[in-house]
Amino acid sequence: MKVLAEKRLANGKVIKVVMGDITEETTDAIVNAANSHLKHGGGVAGAIVRKGGRIIQEESDKIGYCPVGKAVYTTGGNLKAKYVIHAVGPKWGEGDEENKLRNAVRSALEVATELNLSSVAIPAISTGIFGYPKREGTKVILEEVYKFLKERETGLKEVHLTNIDEETSMLFVEHINNMEG
Repeated sequence: MKVLAEKRLANGKVIKVVMGDITEETTDAIVNAANSHLKHGGGVAGAIVRKGGRIIQEESDKIGYCPVGKAVYTTGGNLKAKYVIHAVGPKWGEGDEENKLRNAVRSALEVATELNLSSVAIPAISTGIFGYPKREGTKVILEEVYKFLKERETGLKEVHLTNIDEETSMLFVEHINNMEG
């Protein structure tokens, strides 16, 4: 895990860009880029279940479904994180993708707030197999995290934008360096 950039808000809350394996994060929760049926086979979702154990998929099966733009949670199984927040982002080309991605990020942060968590790690939701362009997707995710931490009453003190690939991580760094205040 390597912190590439950090942005401290006026209210003391921190956004960090972290390059590394999200399943190794020590935040209270990690966010999974999930599909609506909460079947965690590939990408980040598959890695989370492989590392965290079958219990994550079993708990997801009990929940059954989560609409695009929303988030639900399960325990973290064998992960260092206590919880996995499953956020369902849009597939590129389905329409209204930006609003759906913003809603998914906001919903994940709302779940973290409801669970009284102080830290959460979020991957670049929808920018993998769902095809959302990385440059635009990372910007939308960062904007939504920033807005939530700045405007909402939340116990969250730290949000990590955690990705294993350099391209995505560097896009987050670029966007965070271009942010105001």
